[in-house]
Amino acid sequence: MATDIVIAQTTIDDEGRAGMLARGAVENRLAACAHIDAPFTAIYRWQGAVQTEKEWRISYKTTRERLSALAEWVAAAHTYEVPEWIVLAVDGGSDAYVSWVVRESAPED
Repeated sequence: MATDIVIAQTTIDDEGRAGMLARGAVENRLAACAHIDAPFTAIYRWQGAVQTEKEWRISYKTTRERLSALAEWVAAAHTYEVPEWIVLAVDGGSDAYVSWVVRESAPED
């Protein structure tokens, strides 16, 4: 069963910034909720060198309709030159939860 909701994710290297990115998206009704994962070690190639950093992952629950506005807001608020931005399709879920995400992600009238 396909739904109208998606999970969008980004990462950042500062716990306080992670909180700001999560809370700001919910306060602006760009996402119904956001989860911040515990810090993890990220190993990646950047500007020709392998880097190792501590990062926090933020997972936003939002609608396909609000996704582009959320992406623009995160890009403007993020401190990385090339922030991670991936979107995961949600193929199912309880009707009550999906309805809640749709309702809480919608702009206020």
